[in-house]
Amino acid sequence: MIGLIAGGVIAGVAGVYGHIASRKFVGKRLRYTKFVEKPMLGVWAGVATTIVAAPVVAILPIVGAGTAIAAGLGVGTGVTLGVGDTKNPPPLLED
Repeated sequence: MIGLIAGGVIAGVAGVYGHIASRKFVGKRLRYTKFVEKPMLGVWAGVATTIVAAPVVAILPIVGAGTAIAAGLGVGTGVTLGVGDTKNPPPLLED
C-alpha cells in the first residue's frame, strides 16, 4: 500500500516537474528558433521522454511504467504550451 502511494506521488512529481521545466525552457531558450514552429514538437518530446525514462524506471523498485508515462505527458504538454508562449515573447530587456 505504501509503495503504491509513493509510486503515485513520484509519478505526479515527475509529471509536474517535467511540465514546468520544459515549458520554461521552450518559452525562454527556443523562442527565436525555427525548431519551435514544428506542429508535432510536443508529441515527439513526450514520446522521447517516455522512451528515455522507461529503462530507468524499470530498474527502480517503487516506480513503474506509469512514472515514465507521467513524465512523458508532463514534458509533452509543457513543450506544447511553451510553444504557445513563444508567440508573444517578452522583450529582451525589461525596463
